[in-house]
This record gives sequence, structure tokens and C-alpha cells, in this order.
Amino acid sequence: MSSEEQAATPAAAAPRRGGGIDLDAWKGVWVNIELERGRVHPVSWELLGEGRKLADHLGVPLSGVVLGPGEPATDDACVEAFRHGADTVYVVRHPVLAHYRTDPYTQVLTELVQRHRPEILLLGATTLGRDLAGAVATTLGTGLTADCTELRIDDETRSLAATRPTFGGTLLCTIHTLEYRPQMATVRPRVMAMPARDAQRSGTVVAEEVALSEDDVITKILSYIPDADADKAQLAYADVVVAGGRGMGKPENFRLVRELAEVLGAEYGGSRPVAQAGWVSGDRQIGQTGKTIRPKLYIAAGISGAIQHRVGVEGADVIIAINTDPKAPIFEFATYAVVGDALQILPALTEALRERIHRRAVA
Repeated sequence: MSSEEQAATPAAAAPRRGGGIDLDAWKGVWVNIELERGRVHPVSWELLGEGRKLADHLGVPLSGVVLGPGEPATDDACVEAFRHGADTVYVVRHPVLAHYRTDPYTQVLTELVQRHRPEILLLGATTLGRDLAGAVATTLGTGLTADCTELRIDDETRSLAATRPTFGGTLLCTIHTLEYRPQMATVRPRVMAMPARDAQRSGTVVAEEVALSEDDVITKILSYIPDADADKAQLAYADVVVAGGRGMGKPENFRLVRELAEVLGAEYGGSRPVAQAGWVSGDRQIGQTGKTIRPKLYIAAGISGAIQHRVGVEGADVIIAINTDPKAPIFEFATYAVVGDALQILPALTEALRERIHRRAVA
């Protein structure tokens, strides 16, 4: 071959390498399907919806991972994963996986990742998901971006661009894991929209075997307390939420927020400043650094609407904002803006609703 011909012949593309691994050998988007006590956490379906977008952008398959005992609920989770967007489901059925424990779940998920090499692995930022994600990332020696508010693909690097709040929620940063795989991220419930369920979708179930023994697991389950029975706020999945901010004046006035929530059968919460001041408990803080909510109705009283609060509530179907400042930022994204004193409006609204409910009850 002449030197001219050699120059005209394109050289084969060198494999992309990072951290000592061939990045091109890692393909596909995986979502951990969080199955606990026969029920799948809804954040799993939300992540499948987001994972579908990422997989389509990359031109790769979307897969779910289901770990559980050999019960019908495990099979049902596989079927629902297809209906929410998955192409393939990798499933491990074993009695040791009947209840979540860090060690066996980490062992199984880590082995599956090492076998099949997905480039992206997503988990819900639940109590279970946060524990599992950290353990798996540490075992695999890869990067993990926690509590993401946005996920997208960077076309230049083909990497996952995971955006999350930083510096107490005052800034957003986008993190790339360029040299290690898989790229891992967790997302809090209700941050991503629930995808449409397609009852006609189906896919491929891949049954995997992993060697597990109960004798090797030092953690034992003594009892189980459902969230519904725990004395904690259930903000993330409430249909109606009433919240107050510093505009309520003082802690004693927060009873007005609680009274309205009680009449509506709603959950109540507060902005970050009032949570930091101790007016409400930390599990009732709403916003980017607290709980992200997507209720049908959100009533915000005395909340200015800073960016970190907006990110946590803008998924609500209807937002009613009450503030004395007509230029409050919250009015920029509220469905209905009420300019006035929340200390006067809330009790009047509570009493009107109470009377209306009473009239309906006796009619």
C-alpha cells in the first residue's frame, strides 16, 4: 500500500478508556426496581420514565432489576416494569432477598452489574435506595451523584449529566462520571414525572442466579413498622399540602397552617427557614433540600418562593400562594396569587371550608 493510500485509509477508532476500563464495553441504562414486602416503590416507575429518555437518546436498551423472593409479587414487578418502559428485566429470586438488608442486596446488584456492564444505574433516593446505592458504588469503585433533580446525556462525552443542589440548595451543580462505570445516580420520589403506563408493552425477563446463604448474612429482621404507622410526615405522596413560611410571623401562628390542613385532610409543611428555626420538624421541610412534592393542590402561606423552594413544589397541579408582597417570587409560578396577610386569610379560609363541609354532611 502506498503512503498516499495509507493516509486516505481512516484509522480504526481507539476504544474510549477511563480509569483503566474500556468505556465502550459498558452499554445500557438500568433502573433498580425497589420491591419491598410485595410492593414496588413508585419512584421506580418514575425512574423508568426518565431512564427511557436517557436510553433512547443513547440508542441503548432500558432494563429494570428486580430482587426479591420467589413470590408472585416479584413476577408482578417484572410485568409492571415493562408497562412503564423497560425493554428487559433482570430478576434474581431467592429467599434471602425477602427483606431488604444491605449485604445480600449489595452482593447481588454488584454481581449483576459486573456481568452485564450497564453504563448507567439509577436508584430511588429512598431510605432503602440511598443505603444500597452508596454500598454498590463503594464496592464497584465508581461515582455516585445523590438526590438529583435533573438527568440528561451530554452529547460531547456521551456521559450522564446529573444535576443536584449544593451549598444548602443555593446553587445547582452538574456532575459527570467520565472515567468510571457504571455512572450512578439517585433521585428523590416525585422529582420526576410518572410515565404513562402501557398495558400492552412486554419484554424479556432474564433470570439470574447468585449464590446466597442466610448463614452468611449477619443482619436479621426482628420487626417491620410501615411508614403509615410511623409518626412521620408523608409529604411526598400527599394529594393536598398546606405550608407556611417566615411570613407566618412566629411559631405560634403555625397552628393556622395545621388547622387548615386538618380541615382539608391534608399534610402540612414549611419552608427551609422555618424548619431551620424549629417551627416544623425536619421531615416537614419542603423544597430542594427537603421534600419534593407533586400534590394536586399546594397552598403556600407566607412563603417568598426562593429557587430551592420552587424546585421542590413546581410539579404541583395547582399552587395557591398567599403573600403580602405583590412582587414575591412565588407569584411567578403560582396558579393563583393572593396578595394579603396569611394570618387573616388562613383562619377565614379554614372557617369557610369547615362550614361548607358541615353543610354537605347534613344535606
